[in-house]
Amino acid sequence: MQKEENVTIDDTRKRFRDAMACLPAAVNIITTNGPGGRCGITASAVCSVTDAPPTMLVCINQASYVHDVLHRNRSVCINVLAAECQELARDFAGMTACSMDERFERHAWTGGASSAPVLADAIVSLEGAIVDIKTVGSHSVMFAQIRHIALRQDGDGLIYFGRQFHRLARPPAAAPVAAQATR
Repeated sequence: MQKEENVTIDDTRKRFRDAMACLPAAVNIITTNGPGGRCGITASAVCSVTDAPPTMLVCINQASYVHDVLHRNRSVCINVLAAECQELARDFAGMTACSMDERFERHAWTGGASSAPVLADAIVSLEGAIVDIKTVGSHSVMFAQIRHIALRQDGDGLIYFGRQFHRLARPPAAAPVAAQATR
């Protein structure tokens, strides 16, 4: 390993971002609706925490408009995107000129059990309530207890790697345990 000298904070931040670009991640649209309004954001910093009770974490930059709305509403839907949803990901990442209302109008959404918008084409939709928030640097880590899950049985996934979107092929379905050969 090479020794580095005179590394500035900006250099460290850039190197960290470059390193994170090498970490493939699922692409999600985080949505909410409630007293703070309806909004959503593309996020890849999403992860499961535990299955007892089912809990996910979502990291949101505190400077983001969506941060304060999520904080106020406390309802959330994590919509895991299918490969064909790249344009949707761009819309909610702010990469297009769409307003927040236009982002929702351009795609098929339904009202979820928690009032957060649920994407009709999501591979998985995880609806719940934000039960805890921790501040870490520039971001908030929001813990959402999941109360409703909708799974789609088909479709490829969408990941973000190398600062680009990529299709992740769904593997063929495994044979049910009962159909496997027995000795």
